[in-house]
Amino acid sequence: TTTASQIFHMKKEEVTPELRAKAKAVNFGIVYGQGEFSLGQDLGISRKEAKEYIDMYFEHFSGIKDYMRNNINFAKEKGYVETIFNRRRYVPEIKSSNFNIRSFGERIAMNMPIQGSAADIIKIDMVEVYRRLQGKKSKLILQVHDELLVEAEKSEVEEVSKIVKESMENAVKLKVLLKVELNTGDSWLDAK
Repeated sequence: TTTASQIFHMKKEEVTPELRAKAKAVNFGIVYGQGEFSLGQDLGISRKEAKEYIDMYFEHFSGIKDYMRNNINFAKEKGYVETIFNRRRYVPEIKSSNFNIRSFGERIAMNMPIQGSAADIIKIDMVEVYRRLQGKKSKLILQVHDELLVEAEKSEVEEVSKIVKESMENAVKLKVLLKVELNTGDSWLDAK
């Protein structure tokens, strides 16, 4: 929502779910190294409009370009990139003489520190939620990307919801807050 309000020059309250989805696609597309052609295809918009979205994004988040360039340069120098928890991904592709392979390596260098750090965080969250659910009938049963699915006894739903939210928001301390949206339902489909 914040990204959408900034790149589309509007108040947060004016951001529609459609604009939020577009901003999310731009946000993730950029860190994947996606250009205007691919972004346009993903969003069903013209290449020109996709370029405008990307330009607006970089206008408001000018440090992102430097961050991505720094990751590429780091990978070229060291041969790897790291998550915020120092887990490494070696990137031999970044030194390839083949343009396509080298470009792939650059996309890895831009994306892995972000995606890898998110993966590290959800693993820490899983351990914390699992630990705090010990002795309860409710169980952690599935992780999908940045989501945890807990099968909760009806009598424990309120307590388990609090445990999951607290655990996920506080398992890792960052400069930014980790905000968790929580949904419940009789099935996974109902909880979406």
